[in-house]
Amino acid sequence: MFNLFERRLAPLDSPSVVIASTLGSIVLALAIGAFLFIPFGTNPLLAYFSLFESSLGSLRGFGMTLNRAAPLILVALGTCVAWRAGFGFLGFEGCMTIGAAAAAWFALVGVSEDGQGILLPALLFWPAMLAVAFAAGGIWAGSVGVLRTRYGGNEVLISLMMNYVAIFLVQYLVSGPMRASGSLPQTDRFPTESWLATIIPGTRAHAGILIAVGAAFLVWLLISRMRVGFELVVTGLSPLAARYSGIDVGRRYLLAAVGAGGLGALAGLVEVLGTQHRLMDGLSGGLGFIGIVVALLAKLNPLLIVPVALLYAALSVGADALQRSTGVPSSIIFILQSLIVLFVMASDFIRYWRPRLPRFGAAIVQEER
Repeated sequence: MFNLFERRLAPLDSPSVVIASTLGSIVLALAIGAFLFIPFGTNPLLAYFSLFESSLGSLRGFGMTLNRAAPLILVALGTCVAWRAGFGFLGFEGCMTIGAAAAAWFALVGVSEDGQGILLPALLFWPAMLAVAFAAGGIWAGSVGVLRTRYGGNEVLISLMMNYVAIFLVQYLVSGPMRASGSLPQTDRFPTESWLATIIPGTRAHAGILIAVGAAFLVWLLISRMRVGFELVVTGLSPLAARYSGIDVGRRYLLAAVGAGGLGALAGLVEVLGTQHRLMDGLSGGLGFIGIVVALLAKLNPLLIVPVALLYAALSVGADALQRSTGVPSSIIFILQSLIVLFVMASDFIRYWRPRLPRFGAAIVQEER
């Protein structure tokens, strides 16, 4: 097969090529996925229209899409920070859970004596809330960075196992010290002043998407415009070259771990303060792993993460509406998501390889000889 292709001298890394290959892969996945609707007697075009109309074509659906995309963006940004530094962190489920627990604790501790409001003014409450959640996630993931840099531990295995530690810790909290009165393992409802503000009237869209988009800009600024971001990228590309140039690789790994964990914790904050308004078991629902997929689809580009997360969220939100309107199983949407992931990842082949064109001039010279 590879006799038909030859490796490019330099990969096609321009933004236009990356965007075009990503969009082309998505369109191709949707075109192939259209055949999945035929056995159910459903017109694929009408199905896709129903899918995106329910998630993007109405204010209610658009608000739900924004809420679903916000934690995905933050987890994907954490993946971008960690993986571009060469730190293979997979513990975002745990970071989300720890961040949500820290936000819940701060929201409940800051309640006034009458239980009707928060003690701190909004100008102090929200910066403090963000700092507490970010610090909790940073410390949680930073411990993995310490084990990697000081003791040579495998960050992939350690971070995966710490997911379960975080989940069981929150199960203990909502079943014991932080449990509200009643039979369900959950905390008291947070005061309304601690909820993320609604940004689109008539919908449930909250300010979590603003936190996510702001974080995307800051991560882009860090990686592309700051020296420390350049050192993180160099460390990820070649630790030996980074050490030779005077970069403290261990500290950069630790910094990547803290940054990734903090961003993952903010995803938990957005979920618990924007959607659930109380801490309960099973908070993350797999978003910590889906966010990694979003980051891979976006080629670890902080700015491209935002539209990719919105697309992925729109597919998820529209799945239930599609099942109600057409009668097809919502599992088709998961197949479509898998096809999109497969084709987008395979599109890198075009960036690194090109068809081997026949050299007619060389063939003619060979025949004359």
